[in-house]
Amino acid sequence: MTTLRDIAEALGVSRTSVSNAFNRPDQLSPDLKDRILAKAKELGYLGPDPVARMLRTGQAGAIGIVFAESLPFAFSDPAAITLLQGVAAVCEPVDKALVLLPALDEAAAQTAIRSAAVDGFIVYCLPEGSPVMPALRERGRPLATVDQRPIPGIPAVRIDDRAGAETCARHLLDLGHRRFGIIAMEMNLTSTGGLVTGDRFADSRFSGTTERLRGYERGLGRAGILLDQVVIYEADDPGEEAGKTAALTVLQQSPRPTALLVMSDRLAIGAMQAAEALGLAVPRDLSIVGFDDIPAAAQVTPALTTIRQPFFEKGRTVAAAVLDPAATPDVTLFPYDLIVRSSTGPAPDRAVGS
Repeated sequence: MTTLRDIAEALGVSRTSVSNAFNRPDQLSPDLKDRILAKAKELGYLGPDPVARMLRTGQAGAIGIVFAESLPFAFSDPAAITLLQGVAAVCEPVDKALVLLPALDEAAAQTAIRSAAVDGFIVYCLPEGSPVMPALRERGRPLATVDQRPIPGIPAVRIDDRAGAETCARHLLDLGHRRFGIIAMEMNLTSTGGLVTGDRFADSRFSGTTERLRGYERGLGRAGILLDQVVIYEADDPGEEAGKTAALTVLQQSPRPTALLVMSDRLAIGAMQAAEALGLAVPRDLSIVGFDDIPAAAQVTPALTTIRQPFFEKGRTVAAAVLDPAATPDVTLFPYDLIVRSSTGPAPDRAVGS
């Protein structure tokens, strides 16, 4: 097996120079670096052993991202993609790779976490009480969470989901709406979807879902509307088709809601498709408010009223928290904005003056 010493002797340079060509190329002139890499290729040297490098430096050169969805979610969900772009923007300049660790199967995730060659972990939307968290703590690596309830001693990056949801409810109340439906995100890892009862709401393990429900409850309560007077449907998937399925059920309740509070833009876009299938015009017959402000929110017709949150900046901040925990506050609370577009309008009875 070719070694660094073999390359050094073939070129008449030091072993340190050969090592720098692979590990610290900025320490060499471009000409010397190119000569070393060419000779290494000629002699069949494939580069430093990553395991040996990790043992020598104590660094794996990667950050793990733990999230409670399947692996395709990270590559298909617009909000997740933007957050990961923010993470990558911080990790790439310091030569940190990203290792994705889906935790839909909590037992398998614990095993993967215990063996993951990473320098720290970003925890993204794990359910409350997940056994994955103790496994993460046992690793003794830097930790930071994003989009979940803060845990003492671990930096947290988030928005105020409860206040954002309350803002959505108050916007619709100001437009005269009094008959509401809610399309909720998943409440548990084992969610199968369907109409929500009080007991099911109480068992919600995802803080984002719980906080947004509480925000809707607080906002509607200002008009004397109790949550048990509102039809709530839990989607079993984060995508548009699940939103359409949920809305088809909600919009066939009697009396039919004139407004939908929807916990994500993807679900809200699916709800728009359901309204069209039922012959309902948005916003003449039905107003819809989403949450997130993904790019598609401004591109659908009508454009979606929604809560805008800074996913890219959240990604940058949570990555920085893992790389430098000592310089990170306990909680970073980002602002949000209500972006009013064409999917919301006066309640039908107010619009006709009755």
